[in-house]
Amino acid sequence: MDASRMQTEEPAGVEIYCAMAPGELLEPFEAGVDRLDARVFEVPDEDLDRAWPKDAAVGKWPIRVLLGHLADAELSFAHRMRRVVAEPGCEIGAWDEDAFIDAGHYGVVAMVEGDTPTRPAIGADVALLHTLRKWLGPWLAGLPAEAWERSGLHAQRGPMTLRDLVAYDTWHLERHAWFCNLKVDRLLGQA
Repeated sequence: MDASRMQTEEPAGVEIYCAMAPGELLEPFEAGVDRLDARVFEVPDEDLDRAWPKDAAVGKWPIRVLLGHLADAELSFAHRMRRVVAEPGCEIGAWDEDAFIDAGHYGVVAMVEGDTPTRPAIGADVALLHTLRKWLGPWLAGLPAEAWERSGLHAQRGPMTLRDLVAYDTWHLERHAWFCNLKVDRLLGQA
């Protein structure tokens, strides 16, 4: 995580990323996890689960939920991208992010009845984000230009090209990282 790449202003809308040529899009895509403030690992465990009121203007999800959501989303985006390239015209399934939260995927976990509950480690979420971006970046860079225009049919958004998927994924991580960094600043003070 590179503090020089952290955004101090809210990221642009997804349409800015959708307008970028593939070569331009790869830089912010590959930056990925570098958009997160490394001090997130200094946040006390109990503060990782702090809910935020709307008027706090830092997003409502606790940091642990936000990072878990980003990891799940990145898994989904990676699969969608690779499918669209390999199977043009495929169906791209949607997933319900709130269902993952409601199912307790990011909350306190007791592995065996009677065990002390543990919380998911945010380091694993961040490592997954980092690994997938480092894995996908060179693959994307090596694709022929025509592969970026291959598309699938998203269940809610309609036709989406590989370029659309990469643009949306880039924007998604940057936007959530921005909210995460606002929370870290509130908890630890500005960097």
